[in-house]
Amino acid sequence: MTDYFEVLERDGAARLAELRLADPVTTPALVDDYVDDAGSLWTGERELPDGDESRLTVLPHRGLPAGTADEVADSFAVDYPDVDYPNAAVVSAETAADHGADAYIVSDAGGSLGHGAGMKELVLAVRDAIPDDTGLYLSGVATPRNVAVLAYAGVDLFDAHRAYVRGTEGRYLTTDDAYFLEDLDELPCPCSACAKPREEFDHEDCAEHNVNALETELRRVRRRIRDGRLRDYIEGQARQDQWLTALFRELDQQYGYLEARTPVYRGADLDAATEDTLRRVEIQRFAERVTTRYRSRFDDHPLVLVPCSAAKPYSESQSHRQYMDAIGFRGHIVSMTSPIGVVPQELETTYPAQHYDAVVTGRWSADEVEFVSEVLRRYLARSDYPRVIAHVPEEYRPIVERVEDDVDVPVEYTVADHPTTSESLGNLRDALDGELAYSKREREHNTVRALADVQLGDGAGDDLFEEFRTTSRYPKLQVRDDDGTQLAAQVPRYGTLSFTLEGARRWDASDAPTKRVEIDGFVPHGSVLAPGVVDADEEIRVGDEVVIEGPAAYAVGRAQMHGAAMIESTRGEAASVRHVAEK
Repeated sequence: MTDYFEVLERDGAARLAELRLADPVTTPALVDDYVDDAGSLWTGERELPDGDESRLTVLPHRGLPAGTADEVADSFAVDYPDVDYPNAAVVSAETAADHGADAYIVSDAGGSLGHGAGMKELVLAVRDAIPDDTGLYLSGVATPRNVAVLAYAGVDLFDAHRAYVRGTEGRYLTTDDAYFLEDLDELPCPCSACAKPREEFDHEDCAEHNVNALETELRRVRRRIRDGRLRDYIEGQARQDQWLTALFRELDQQYGYLEARTPVYRGADLDAATEDTLRRVEIQRFAERVTTRYRSRFDDHPLVLVPCSAAKPYSESQSHRQYMDAIGFRGHIVSMTSPIGVVPQELETTYPAQHYDAVVTGRWSADEVEFVSEVLRRYLARSDYPRVIAHVPEEYRPIVERVEDDVDVPVEYTVADHPTTSESLGNLRDALDGELAYSKREREHNTVRALADVQLGDGAGDDLFEEFRTTSRYPKLQVRDDDGTQLAAQVPRYGTLSFTLEGARRWDASDAPTKRVEIDGFVPHGSVLAPGVVDADEEIRVGDEVVIEGPAAYAVGRAQMHGAAMIESTRGEAASVRHVAEK
């Protein structure tokens, strides 16, 4: 149980937290000035310090280097005492466990420095072994160039030891390189240490600059976490060193670790600036849900594939208005785009379909073609359209052509030169001649069911909404039962359904997977804090709609932690409460 470390905001595995000392420290941060080390037990017995709330006390410990044999580690294991002041335990990747500490210092972190796979394995091993609401401290590894990627991996606490020592050796550190001081005829940084003539700048000044640069980079990281945009920064920053690029890509291969910690939606837009974006959790999760949860309910109409647009949601763009006018609701519109894959029109507001901004060059890379083709192939495998109309420009055609052999229905191309020319739109209109249009009611009902599918699970739309009616207008549809009682509402900003109590009870009683949070015997008002959580579905992600129930109350709200964190944490907001009823 931790009393002195609380996670405030999450951005994937990165967290903005507070080390709750007398003068609180917002992490990720340097903590050199706030740490007292009680000393190593290798040199003799150590007295347990009195400690106080102004410092993070490192309890008496035995640090083990990388590669220590298990039998040696077991023989020299430390039994950490339970103390009532901010404290840290020293562990290794192999011996990490819950010792009731507020933070955990990894003794063998230096052995993985410069090795992407090794650092990934170390961070994940320790993170898996210690409670979610405790700080992970890597000592002696942080530099301005690597600290952002380490924070992205899930590290909270750092010191300036490495950066300072490198400065005393005459290495001038920046976020993109490490220079020999004698090679610099001009100092590239305007910090206080560098505000002197170059000829007067010595190794001690260099060490001070390195610490300043490290602190500046951590401030940038904290700002990015607050904005929910650390990944956008990391895609560029990780390229400053080969081992950081390796670590970044190793982390991308740990989908389960990152996915559990990544919100289902964000307030920030997603920058699709590199091919690494294709491996982002948000992109992979959307593609997975579209191809395993969503099912088209327009299968008696042709599928019309169209290109994406810069404007979001797509239906508000000039080009898509022209497509819709030509189609006249006689075909089901699905947009093709990189890096998202395919976006059925019902899901155009669902995160991240209306929240990304891509680099447009008019050319698709091999990775983009492969990814979008595979998503389209999987999408069509779950569909039963009578035919496919590909109203796409020349650069999109290779993607459709790659999947034609896997489709048992005819594919017709309607673009003569550009999708919005009169000839091309006329071809599209003619291709749909004789097809019956679907009604506004059918469009709205299928949208509600599609949102439920993607948000809650395969088949959820039919399980929850067999009989209902809609009021208000898209994209702010309200879902009501036959008596007029509101069950849910469409949230246009994120493309999700927000449930009322009556809707939550219907969800709870249905066959659709229900994400539940079990609480103690109290009536929550505004939020449920982690200490009040008895149990939670480990499939819960930040932003998920959740049913909250305990002996005294039944409620519905949004998750503010992932499910495992709700169970493990002893501080912080587990879920916000929208509606509550006393039992």
